[in-house]
Amino acid sequence: MEKTYSVVFYSKALVEPVKKLKDFLKSKINWYNSCNSEAHITICEFTIDESEIDSIKKKLSKISDTFTPFPVSLDHFDAFQNSGAFFIGVTKDSENNLVPIMKKIHETFKFLKLKKSDNPHLSIGRRLTPENLKIASELFTTINIEFECNEIVLREFDPKVKQFFVIDSFPFGSNPEPEFVQGSLF
Repeated sequence: MEKTYSVVFYSKALVEPVKKLKDFLKSKINWYNSCNSEAHITICEFTIDESEIDSIKKKLSKISDTFTPFPVSLDHFDAFQNSGAFFIGVTKDSENNLVPIMKKIHETFKFLKLKKSDNPHLSIGRRLTPENLKIASELFTTINIEFECNEIVLREFDPKVKQFFVIDSFPFGSNPEPEFVQGSLF
């Protein structure tokens, strides 16, 4: 049976503070897309037969082992007007650390039909009306939160509750892949 999965940056340290922001926005504009989603930064999303998930997990484990933990700072609110997304943005330094990991994961799973995220951000709401985007941008003006990025997480979509749930995590192993050096026979 086909299931939908997502690969994300995730930290339990972000869940509660971001939930408070989402709940506050929900109290002002009622239900909206992403209001019940736990805090995360999306890397990609894909749909595969569930029998293939073990091979995906092995690849994620191997990739994660090569990454080294680093701090991520989120320091501003912003919006993608065209999609109605209101989000917390990362600093330039954090973006410079996150994007290469995102690209490596995209490259590793290029054989899948990926919905890729190339711009690391933490969504507060998606598909908001222009009026609700304006309300969100007036409610939230300053932020400064941090987390230690030390793993990537695999989530599975539950169609009944229309939410993704963490099913596995892959810690960073700080084991960069050895450079291949062309040897000489003589």
